[in-house]
Amino acid sequence: MRGKDFDTIVDKMITYENGGMNEEETVEFFQELLDRRLVSSLQGHYQQTAALLLELGHIDLREAQ
Repeated sequence: MRGKDFDTIVDKMITYENGGMNEEETVEFFQELLDRRLVSSLQGHYQQTAALLLELGHIDLREAQ
């Protein structure tokens, strides 16, 4: 991941961690993290939240894009 993509993810992480996302935005954010294969490289909270969202069916494992 380079340049603008990295900045966008970091901006979203800051917004998420500051409580600035509603439920729909949070689900979309975690789907993006999962799609980009970033969840496993982040701290445990992100991994646990992604696992819960997967279990609840709010996000999906997708084939590599």
